[in-house]
Order: sequence, then C-alpha cells, then structure tokens
Amino acid sequence: MSNNRRDFMKKMAIGTTGVIVGSPLISTGNIIGANERVRVAVMGVRSRGKSLARTLSGLKNAEIVYMCDVEQNALKDGINTVQKITGKAPVGVEDFRKVLDDKTIDALVIAAPDHWHAPATILACNAGKHVYVEKPCSHNPREGELMIQVAKKYNRLVQMGTQRRSWRVIREAMDMLHSGRIGKVYFAKAWYANDREPIGIGKVIPVPDSLNYELWQGPAPRVPYKDNLIPYNWHWHWHWGTGEALNNGTHELDLVRWGFNADYATKVSSTGGRYHYNDDWETPDTQIINFEFGDDKSAMWEGRSCNGRPVEGSGRGVVFYGTDGSMFTDGGNKFQIFDKNHKLVDEIKEGEDINVLDTTSPSGNLDEGHLYNFLDAIRTGARLNAEIETGHKSVLLCQLGNIAQRTGRILNIDQNNGHILNDAQAMEYWSRTYEPGWEPKI
Repeated sequence: MSNNRRDFMKKMAIGTTGVIVGSPLISTGNIIGANERVRVAVMGVRSRGKSLARTLSGLKNAEIVYMCDVEQNALKDGINTVQKITGKAPVGVEDFRKVLDDKTIDALVIAAPDHWHAPATILACNAGKHVYVEKPCSHNPREGELMIQVAKKYNRLVQMGTQRRSWRVIREAMDMLHSGRIGKVYFAKAWYANDREPIGIGKVIPVPDSLNYELWQGPAPRVPYKDNLIPYNWHWHWHWGTGEALNNGTHELDLVRWGFNADYATKVSSTGGRYHYNDDWETPDTQIINFEFGDDKSAMWEGRSCNGRPVEGSGRGVVFYGTDGSMFTDGGNKFQIFDKNHKLVDEIKEGEDINVLDTTSPSGNLDEGHLYNFLDAIRTGARLNAEIETGHKSVLLCQLGNIAQRTGRILNIDQNNGHILNDAQAMEYWSRTYEPGWEPKI
C-alpha cells in the first residue's frame, strides 16, 4: 500500500465518511424485519434476469417466489435454475401484473426489455412493492421523472442496477477523487467497445407459439413481429431499446457523474451513426458523446459496438484526469492512480478479474453486493447505493446524448432539473407515445 493511500485510509478510519449518494432511511413501518427473508418476484428471466435470479438464490435473506416471463422456454429454464440452487421451484407466471396482487411479495426485480423498465416499476410501486430495476431505469427522460415521483408517493425503495455503486474498491476510488487524490478533476474519458455481429434484415413471420408477443410489447405501440428481434436485437431499435449508450454507457457515465460529484450536464452533443453493417440496426454502432459540466469540467463517452479494439487495454472503462494525476478503472472492481509524470503510484484491486464485455453478467459475482444492499434496505432500513433519483440522473446523460444524436444539434441543459433549454424539437424526445391504455399512471 502506498503512503498516500495509507494516509487516506487512516483519515477514513477516524471519521471521514465516504461520499455515497443514497436514499434516506425508510420509515420503520416499511422495514419487514432484520431476520425475515425478502419475498421476491423476478420479471424477465432470460439471460440477465436469469443471472440475477441465480445470485438472489444464493442469498439467505431472499426467497424467489415467482418467476415471470412472456416466453415459455425462458420461463421454464429460469425456474429450473432457481430450483437447482434452492431445492424449491418458484411459481411460473406469464403476466407479472398478476403477482402484484400477492400482498406477501415484498419486491419486484425487473430485467425485461428497456421499454418495460419504467412502466413495470410504476405498477409495482402503485401495488406497494419495492423495486430493483436493471439499467437503464427508463426508456426516456419523462419516465425517469415519473419513477422518482411514484417512489416518493408510495415511500418505496427503487434501486437501479448500476452495480459499481456497491463495489467497495470503486467506492474507495470515488472517495479518493472527491478528497483531491489527483488534484482538481476536470476531464473524464469513458468508453465501451465490442465486436457485435450484424442482425440482418428481419422478415415478418407468425409469432412463435411459446411467445406472448402482445404482452412483450406491452406499453410500446404495436408493430408486426420479425424474426430478428427477440431475444436481444430489440436493443438496437428506438421503439423498444436505447442503443449502446444506455445499454452499456450507463455504467461508465454513472461513474463519471459520481466522480465529478455533479447532478446534470450543462451542454451535450453527439456524433456517429450505424456505420459498420447495412441491416435493421437503427441506433448508432459508433458514437461520441461530449458533455460539459459548467465551466470547469467536461467528459466524453466513446461507443464502438462493432469494432472492439480496446482502449487502455480494456473494452470498457473510465479515465479521470486531474491537476495532479489521473485515475483509471477498467470496469472491474479495481483502479489505478498515476502521478503528473504518468507513473503508476497506486493500484487497488479486489476479487478476481471479470469479463467486462459479458452481455449476461458483466459484473460476475459482484452483483451480489448490490442486490444485498437492496435487500438490506428493505429488511433494516439501510441506505440504497443507487436509488432511483441517482439512477435517473446518470441515465439522463445517456438519453441526452441520444437526443443530441437524433436531432443533430448541441443541447443546452438546465442545471436545476436536467431539461433541454429552448429547443422544442429536442424536447419531443423527452417522452414517447404509448399503446392506448398502457400509459404509465401514478
């Protein structure tokens, strides 16, 4: 351990508190009991949802009671996964709304497609459930605002799945930044690079018997089913997905905003497009988003979905630049600090290396700490590490980047609430059109 880090840890030990944004303690009436297990329903149990269910099944303070999915094969596989770990099969349900009437269920874990994240969260809060929702928390900025409102109205805990907020080493890194470890931090570069294949040109075909496509679409206006949409390629369609900026950029830009100790950007611009292949992919596969945070900080995010050449030796990461050095983290639970002469002076790591480009579980076993924080908040009143207002502010950075991309203009942002200033056309992307009868209601 370097002398600088040793001094920092001593200060932490004698009473300096870490700067972790969290929700206030919930009222005693909402705590179910420190010795009780949180009864959970999981919505969306293919891939990412299956990974979360597997982790939850290994936590002694949680019980998965229901598994919910609109695709029967995914549902059966998810149930079997949990049963193998716990010895008990959860109840399989196609429509998650049916489990919201069960008053014994404490929380809903949401890993459905992006267009479902906010509407399902709002329905769950309305029904008195706490929510763990995967990133991005919303499909558009207005949904994020509604999520904050519904959580406050019903005094519900809503945690977004930005797992790094619960990683001990990353929390230490943020504390070091805030304490001036590399001087005044004034610039950050973030990136995500992968080698995704083309998705082809989809054909309209009959919906498979195993899929309830009507329910899969849910709040999104109806369009015909195509053979290259589900289970994953919806990510690259604006109608349901949010592109690479939110699919993966959310993690890095959450760290940028956290490291800057900032709420909102003041100016956002974006360049890029679908360059690599000629197919149905609509969102950018190549994108540079630039952010200004007042007059003294700026950041950029580089997304390359189809050319995975690494930056700083990693397919994803963040570098913070300060007046006295720089800090680098590669997406794992570790970081490096370099001095003004670019000499490595500190390297902190915890746990094994993980595959940061894994689309199912990019944080490996480290999901456990974030889920435990959510369960602990329900059971004991502990603070959430990524409550919904924090999540919304980070997701909003990515959404503003996409709005700048789609309008082709620089966006000026109100630092009081994150809204776009003096641009009615850009503000048209603030919300979306819903299938009639599916509009989110608080």
